[in-house]
Amino acid sequence: MKAVDIPYQGALLAGVDEVGRGPLAGEVVAAAVILDSDRPIEGLADSKKLSASRREILADEIIAKARGYGLGRASVAEIDEINILQASLLAMKRAAEALTIRPEFVVVDGNRCPDWDLPSCSIVKGDSKVAAISAASILAKVVRDRDMCALDDLWPGYGFSAHKGYGTRQHLTALAQLGPCPAHRISFKPVTACLQRPHRSTDRVT
Repeated sequence: MKAVDIPYQGALLAGVDEVGRGPLAGEVVAAAVILDSDRPIEGLADSKKLSASRREILADEIIAKARGYGLGRASVAEIDEINILQASLLAMKRAAEALTIRPEFVVVDGNRCPDWDLPSCSIVKGDSKVAAISAASILAKVVRDRDMCALDDLWPGYGFSAHKGYGTRQHLTALAQLGPCPAHRISFKPVTACLQRPHRSTDRVT
């Protein structure tokens, strides 16, 4: 981890991060984690730099060893209603509120904190600088990936389990062929453009 100054050095430091701002489908998922210095976890890093199998192993270890963790989500409907930035902040706030232990200080990945009453600061690229944020990043990523695999079973044909809702060529091709499903964010341009085309019998918006 790179050295970074945090205005708190106590044991009840929570790291918060979210996953899922960019995809065309699925919820935003956030996690909050308070690590236990007496039960260190080796290999914490930005979730994007870890393999899926390594993230799964670490997520289980985080759940087993952390002093506390919480998960928060913002739904597709909330994303479309309040925009993706505000939905991401909402998911992070919900994750912190779900902690079983109230943190004394919270560090958030990015450049702004949610509107809450917790002492906090934001750290750009915090998921590669602060272990607690790295842990939150890993946990949120694993949970969201599992959610997208479940959506693949519910709405087959889009390849959600492969691309996790991101705008890959496979996803865009399926979107053009099948039309959007209820898991899609209709406020995102590629989905909006698809909705503007004449509907076919295969379109899945309900």
